[in-house]
Amino acid sequence: MNIIERLFSALALQMSALAAISSVATAQVTTVADPEITKPKICSFDTIGDLLPPALGDRSPSQLSYLAQQGFIQNPDGSWVCYVNDSKDIRRYYTLFKIQQIDKKLVASTFLDGGHLIAGQDNRSLDLFMMLIENHTNVSSLTRQVIRSSLENFITQVRSGKILPSNRRYRFDYPNQGLLLYHPLEGKLKGTAITINLN
Repeated sequence: MNIIERLFSALALQMSALAAISSVATAQVTTVADPEITKPKICSFDTIGDLLPPALGDRSPSQLSYLAQQGFIQNPDGSWVCYVNDSKDIRRYYTLFKIQQIDKKLVASTFLDGGHLIAGQDNRSLDLFMMLIENHTNVSSLTRQVIRSSLENFITQVRSGKILPSNRRYRFDYPNQGLLLYHPLEGKLKGTAITINLN
């Protein structure tokens, strides 16, 4: 009887050890979700598909085609845009972001609604600008951190009204002559925009 009890206790001990090892192995296999995968697209504010004109066939290849993965739409003129619903009129939408190549410069704008950034626009504008800088300039990762901090500070000051719209240009990337401005829109368009120019 004593031998059977010892066998059962040894078996129980082995089972508990196996269970402990199994739970540790499971814990090691569990991974944390990749923040890049769970991060929302830059252009994912509203669904406005019903309001947009029908898509025109295939566009010519573009160095900016990766913007489609972020929800942007290419216009017939080659520019890439992000639309958003007007919070005051659900039947109307307007351009929130626009990226285009003018001569040899890459110009990206985020448009303010009545002089105000809508919820989430500041962070997504910053992410957009940094994505363009990373893909179209040769600055180091350390310099990109400095640039991000400068752009973030600029957008914060625009939001708080410390920087007023003007045609003044601020240089934020000396090697690439990158320019930043908060300016009134020209022509038929009314309002303001924060724009970066990259050579």
